[in-house]
Amino acid sequence: MSVDSVAENESGDVSDGATETLAASATRYYDVAPGVRLNVRSGPGTGYPVVRILPEGAKVPIFCQTPGTRVTGPYGTSSIWDNIANGEFVSDTYVYTGSDGYFRPRCSF
Repeated sequence: MSVDSVAENESGDVSDGATETLAASATRYYDVAPGVRLNVRSGPGTGYPVVRILPEGAKVPIFCQTPGTRVTGPYGTSSIWDNIANGEFVSDTYVYTGSDGYFRPRCSF
């Protein structure tokens, strides 16, 4: 999105719609491991119920990270869980982040 497309109101302020569009376009998405249909759980661990399954080739945003059940996946072994939406978590070992540790803020419950 170019700067030219940002809408301003009469006072020169950016309108709410433009602000929301800018925020949405700034969200980074990360690739889920190739060939994986990934379980999304209601909490940071394998003991939490599966709320949905991501299809192969999915990309996910990561809003915060938190410790949980230790899991081994395509990208190693870790107890880091990624929050991808309200009440939705995936093991970091199935998401290519380029990091073996925390790189997003810790989730606060």
